[in-house]
Amino acid sequence: MIHAQADIENNMEKASNAFSAQAEHFDSDEESNLILKWMREQVYRHEQEFLRPFSTILELNSGTGIDAVHFARRGHSVLAIDIAPGMVQQLQKKIARDHLEDRIRCVRCSFTRLDTLPLQRFDHVFSNFGGLNCIPDLQEVISQLPRLLNPGATITLVIMPRICLWEIVQLFKGNIRLAFRRIIRKGTPAHIDGFRFLSYYHSPAEVITLFDGRYSLVRLRGLAALSPPPSFKEFPERHPFLYRVLTKWDERFAEYFPLNRWADHYILTMRYLQ
Repeated sequence: MIHAQADIENNMEKASNAFSAQAEHFDSDEESNLILKWMREQVYRHEQEFLRPFSTILELNSGTGIDAVHFARRGHSVLAIDIAPGMVQQLQKKIARDHLEDRIRCVRCSFTRLDTLPLQRFDHVFSNFGGLNCIPDLQEVISQLPRLLNPGATITLVIMPRICLWEIVQLFKGNIRLAFRRIIRKGTPAHIDGFRFLSYYHSPAEVITLFDGRYSLVRLRGLAALSPPPSFKEFPERHPFLYRVLTKWDERFAEYFPLNRWADHYILTMRYLQ
């Protein structure tokens, strides 16, 4: 499906307004959500396998800087970009508060306009928790990466796929809209703090094919495949034993088909060969 550039930019602006409105309470919302905290821990565990010491990292849709601060405290240098001014403001506060000016640079920039960044090459590109689901065609992002990558650099993208088992099960509870929301290719309505925009879901196969012969697949694993997604935030408290079992199964089996494709998110890591 062909998407007009004006429509894409309009949707990005709506998403920017939504996430700006969320910025002040974003961290506290995550702190109160045990599922989100577990998911981020899994992403960090994944990243430890590929990040070389003292790497230079380009983070797309950096949000309030939770990940940027995590990487900076471990000796990495981060250029963090986000389109939402509210998110950028929160990250700037953290940089000043934690005296991380020598480790983190923060720029307001859309990940569709990486060509506007000063030329710098990175060891790693990182995008967490579905920020890339705000556009219908990830080729717009992936095509801009080579000018920014060192040879052997890695790219880790955490994206929401078209199939989430926990959402499909909601069909048996009569929630048809939730069960099938991800398969709508023209975009699924989303809303945050009263702002509405469209989300687009991308299967791992679709994204991997966008990387040409200059890249190789390193690893693909599911995130919250057998365990519930963050929208079921009360599940860990209501069913603590079952939740622990499900997350342990996730940690053990989420790298295998079909759990590495059918989950709330998946973690995709590619390597740049040039």
